[in-house]
Amino acid sequence: MKLRIFEDVQAARQSLLRRVPFDEVPTSPELEEGIRRIFGEPLTPEKVVARILRDVRTRGDTALRDYAERIDGSPLEAIEVPRAELDAASQAIDPKLSHALEVAARQVREFYERQYKDSWTHRTAAGAVGQIVRPLQRVGLYAPGGRAIYPSTVIMAAVPARVAGVEEIVVCSPAGKDGKLSPLILAACKLCEVDHVYALGGAQAIAAMAYGTESVLRVDKILGPGNLFVVLAKRQVFGAVDIDQLPGPTEALVVADDSADPASVAADLLAQAEHDALASPILITPSRRLAERVNDEIELLLQRLSRREIIEASMARNGGIVLTSSTDEAIDLANEYAPEHMCLLIDDPWSKLDQVRNAGGVFVGEACAEALGDYVVGPSHIMPTGGTARFSSALNVWDFVKIISVFGLNQQGVEALAPAAITLAEAEGFTAHAEAIRMRLANPRPPLSPSAQDRERAG
Repeated sequence: MKLRIFEDVQAARQSLLRRVPFDEVPTSPELEEGIRRIFGEPLTPEKVVARILRDVRTRGDTALRDYAERIDGSPLEAIEVPRAELDAASQAIDPKLSHALEVAARQVREFYERQYKDSWTHRTAAGAVGQIVRPLQRVGLYAPGGRAIYPSTVIMAAVPARVAGVEEIVVCSPAGKDGKLSPLILAACKLCEVDHVYALGGAQAIAAMAYGTESVLRVDKILGPGNLFVVLAKRQVFGAVDIDQLPGPTEALVVADDSADPASVAADLLAQAEHDALASPILITPSRRLAERVNDEIELLLQRLSRREIIEASMARNGGIVLTSSTDEAIDLANEYAPEHMCLLIDDPWSKLDQVRNAGGVFVGEACAEALGDYVVGPSHIMPTGGTARFSSALNVWDFVKIISVFGLNQQGVEALAPAAITLAEAEGFTAHAEAIRMRLANPRPPLSPSAQDRERAG
C-alpha cells in the first residue's frame, strides 16, 4: 500500500489538509449499531453523551456501574482501586518496564521544573500590582484504555501536575472485562504518587470527575486524551469544571527534503498511523524522488508491523504526500495545517525552526524520532490536534495553576488614576462605581504600616 501523492497544493488544501471538526466526522455503521444496542434507540454521539452525563449526575455510582457493564462489559465491584493493588502492580511488573517508567518520569519532571511559574509584585510610587500563582486543588486525569493502554499518558499528565504543586491527583482509566485496570497503568499511578485511581472509562468517567459521586471525588479540572465520547463529554462539562483541550485523533506531519533518509520518514509516518484508523500521517516535501522512495519504504516496513490493518486504514483515510516548490513552502503549508506533531527532517533543521508558528510539538532533525517524544524526551505528549495548535499549547505546568491578580494602589495612585476611572464608569452608566471611587478621593486612606506592607509583600 502507498500514500497518495498530491502534486497540486491547492487540491491538497481542499482534501488531505482540509480540517473537519471532530464532531462532524461521520459515524461508522458499527458505532451506530452499538448505540442502538446499548440505548435501545438511534442516538447521535452528542445525545449519548448528554444522556450519560445526566444519568451519572442523578444516579451517581449506580449509573457508573450500569454503564461499565453495558458499554464495557466490565463488572465493577469497587470503583476506586485499593492502594494495595497499586503497590502490588508496582512490584509485579517486569523490572525493565519499571525502569523505563522511571526514566520517562524523570525526563518529564526535569523538563517541567524549568518552566517559569512564579508569583510577582511590581511596586511603584503609586502602589503595587502583581500576580499570585496558586496550584489547583484537585485535578482529574483521563488515561485511555481499550485496544491499547497508555501508562505513558499517566506520566505525561501527572508529573507536570506534581511539579505545579497540585494537592490531589485523580486518575480514571477503563477497566478490562475482569473489572481490573492494567498493572502498567497502576504502576505508573504509583510512581507518580496519584492519590486516587478509579476503574472508569468513557463519558461516564468524565461525568464522575466533573460532578462527583458517592465514590468519585469532584475535581477542578479534567485533562487528558480519549475517544470521541470522552472528548464530547469534556466539552459538555466545561463550565462545571475546567478542561485542558479537546484532543482528537493523532497527527504526524513530516516536512522533509532530499537530505532525509526515506526509511526514517516512512517509519515516523507509520508510527503515528498505528495509533488509530483516524490518525493522519502526512508528508510535505519539495522532492518527488523522496516521495516515491518513502512510499517504497512504507511497503517494506508494513510487512513486519503488528498493527498493519490499523495503519492501512489510517493511510487510506487520512494519509498522503504533498509536493511543494520549496522547503519554505512546505513549512508554510504545515503551519496552515497546524499539526499536533511537526517533524523537520531537512538539511540544517535548526535554521528553519523560527519559521514554525503552529504545532503542538516540533521534532528537529532525523535523530529525534517523534516516537521518542511519546515516551522519554520530556515535553508532554498530550498536544493540541485538529488544527487547534493555531491557538493552544501542549499540556504544561500552566494547565495546573491559576493566577490571582493583585491590586494595591496607595493614595498617590488613587489620585493619579481616579479621574480616568470615574469618567469611564459614568460613560458606562455605572454611577455606583464612580461614587465608590470619589469616596477614596474625598476620604484619603493612611498609608499601610510597615508591618502591613511586610505582610502584603509576603503574600
